[in-house]
Amino acid sequence: MSEKPAGTAGRPEGTDSTSLWQNSPPGSLYDYIRVASFSLGSDGRIEQWSERASELFGIAARHAVGRNPLEVFTPADERHDPSRPAPPFLAEGGLDGRAWTGLVPYQRGTDRQQGLAEIYVMPSENADGERAALCVAVDVRALRGIETDIAASEAVFGQSPLGFFFFGTDLTLLRVNESFAQTFGRPASWHRGRTPHDFLPRTEAERLTAALRQVLDTGKPMADIQLVGPVPGHSERRRWSVSLYRLHSGSGRPIGVAAIATDVTGRRRAEREAAGVRRNLALLNEAGARIGNSLDLETTARELLDVAVPQFCDLASVDLYQGLLVGDEAPPGLADGSAELRRVAYSSAVSGAPLDEADSKPIQVGEVHRYPFHSPCAQALRTAHVQVVPGREGDDGPELGAVVQSTLAVPMVARDTVVGLAQFSRTKGSEPFGERDTALAVELAARAAVCIDNARLYRREHERALILQRSLLPPGDPEAAGVEIACRYLPGNAATEVGGDWFDVIELPGHRTALVVGDVMGRGLRAAVAMGELRTAVRTLAMLDLEPAEVLSALDEIAHGLGRPGGKQSASRGVRGSVRPADLSEVYLATCVYAVYDPVTRRCTVANAGHLPPVLVEAGQPAVLLEVPPGMPLGVGGEPFEETEIELPDGALLALYTDGLVESRDHPLDEGLQAFREALSDPERPLEDVCDHVLGALDTHHGEDDIALLMARLRGLRHDCVGDWTLPPEPRSVARARELARDQLESWGMTDLVDTTELLVSELVTNALRYGEGEIRLRLLLDRTLVCEVWDGGHVQPRRRRARDTDEGGRGLQLVGLLSAAWGSRRIPHGKTVWFELGLPEEGSPAPDAVEALLSLY
Repeated sequence: MSEKPAGTAGRPEGTDSTSLWQNSPPGSLYDYIRVASFSLGSDGRIEQWSERASELFGIAARHAVGRNPLEVFTPADERHDPSRPAPPFLAEGGLDGRAWTGLVPYQRGTDRQQGLAEIYVMPSENADGERAALCVAVDVRALRGIETDIAASEAVFGQSPLGFFFFGTDLTLLRVNESFAQTFGRPASWHRGRTPHDFLPRTEAERLTAALRQVLDTGKPMADIQLVGPVPGHSERRRWSVSLYRLHSGSGRPIGVAAIATDVTGRRRAEREAAGVRRNLALLNEAGARIGNSLDLETTARELLDVAVPQFCDLASVDLYQGLLVGDEAPPGLADGSAELRRVAYSSAVSGAPLDEADSKPIQVGEVHRYPFHSPCAQALRTAHVQVVPGREGDDGPELGAVVQSTLAVPMVARDTVVGLAQFSRTKGSEPFGERDTALAVELAARAAVCIDNARLYRREHERALILQRSLLPPGDPEAAGVEIACRYLPGNAATEVGGDWFDVIELPGHRTALVVGDVMGRGLRAAVAMGELRTAVRTLAMLDLEPAEVLSALDEIAHGLGRPGGKQSASRGVRGSVRPADLSEVYLATCVYAVYDPVTRRCTVANAGHLPPVLVEAGQPAVLLEVPPGMPLGVGGEPFEETEIELPDGALLALYTDGLVESRDHPLDEGLQAFREALSDPERPLEDVCDHVLGALDTHHGEDDIALLMARLRGLRHDCVGDWTLPPEPRSVARARELARDQLESWGMTDLVDTTELLVSELVTNALRYGEGEIRLRLLLDRTLVCEVWDGGHVQPRRRRARDTDEGGRGLQLVGLLSAAWGSRRIPHGKTVWFELGLPEEGSPAPDAVEALLSLY
């Protein structure tokens, strides 16, 4: 062993001469206090004067040495004041042998600034044994500042609720306050001299040590270092937030690291809860945006699972009551949960399928099943309360039952009715379901249940509206004289409500045909009912044989009346402008185009009420839109309707349609009309093929609106199928009419109808002579039936009445009604027309017996 150097005896352990005899580091306490000193000789005069004294008192040594201290410290004008006592340490020359400490005022010699010094006088002896004194002086202001700083530091350190602690440069704790001691669960005295490894787990201690070293080396503070560890006496692990910054001496030398520690366990827990609440609110917001957009049961169920998996759970399924899906209001077993259910949706973030509780058999989507009566799922359906189903350990290896931690069986309740069951499951390793999760599951299921019930009700109403709508459309392919008809009707898809589109083909007297296409604005059952009412009104008005413009005017009044209580019509057109805004939702508006084709004259009369114009295609010509005055929609009123009459050649094609055929959100109306006209470029093909080609060429699968298409190929009656004569208003014209009718029927080969036709023609011509005016016109038309028309200039319409047994006449129209298939009268611009219709005799069926019918009248 090496020997200690001489002179080391009595030194503190761990020190040597080098550590004892060296310059103090900058920033020591004396740099702040700046102690001044001077000495007094045996004569009481200043013997020595330090440089610090010169700085403090502003008096150079040459002016102080050898002088009386009273002259140095006392201003010149106060030195001889008898009332001002001399400083006590100057009594008896200041050499009384007693130590003294006191405050002495002084005046700086340079700037005459007043000051106050605290002087400590220590008795001493010189080499001759004479009494002397050593004096130490400090500026009182510097002392008070240091005292204030120390008091403030102690107050902050000792009374702060934050945990303060100081590490030395060797990264050991020098001092901690009581808040830090309470935070880390041990007394303050225990921590002194400890390292982070003494009160933190190894990993956390290494993190804190590295941070301390980094702050000590770089001088850059570090904030919010998260540390986790146990606390003695507490089972819960705590979390602290620690901020570090480097400490410096007065000269700027690093002397350690100061730290502030805060227990943030509660705040962290609150942050997690707040994050959970925000996550749940975000999930609910997403559910509100994504669930229920399609009005389809299966799609709505899938939307629920798309929101729940994997954001809320690992796998989920939706079962709906089978009876409700097929339209039953209350299927058997609905109350006790034993009714059949159908799995409509399933989603999983893990492989496998959910297992049935009874036999562990996977339930596939679309499968109809029942839950056992005592199972949690059946109990949830019965009670309408959530049931927690714990996971089961499977026996078949890595089956889903072995990995499911727990399941929430949530009844789907809408309008106080359970419509199905939603199951949310989490696998092992996921966070278990809590109360907040259960509440969220109930909310998700409730929102989906309302949307599913709305979809169910909509599907039911949609089906009923479709049934109503289809029942009001013409059955099969309509037939008419001189017209070949083909029609198509495509309802919108299930996601859209039923529209009010309709078309109709109405046979009018004289082998004329009315073609109608209309569209009630709006959707749903209300629009379908309005369509039915308007269609019925059109057929009624058509049978009155009104002109097309007159039919639309009457329809306009009817449509306006539909929007009023009891269908009440307005007293005048001016009343329509005073409809309150609140009543606008009840106003029924519709568009309609009404065309009447006469195959004898080959003329077509068209009137339009705000509808798209018909398309006309003639042989060898491109398709064109008919120039028809557009008119106002039905129900608006206030404007008369106009009609256009055009002459059409044989084989011309007339197409009537609704806007769903040519308009969608994917293209404008003009493009749709152009595509429609181009699709009609080959009208010579069979009419059914033309309809199919149009629907295939146009975008008819968008499902946004109903589509109605009515096509008519117009073929006039041949001239040899028309007999037309004018007779003078005289009695012999009756016999002439019978003769003309007989000859015409024999030329057509209709001898079986001669007797009946002669009898009925005789009756009508006789009535024209008796009650009509002017010339009489007789016309016979042969097509699918035989039509006889008698025209005269009178405006009085014939009226059928029942003749008494004693009456000699009055039975003519009764006879016409008995022998004809139909009869009637209509107004014409210059009089009226009375007509009857006879069916063509079929092979093996006899013609009506005129004699027997005549005898039956008596």
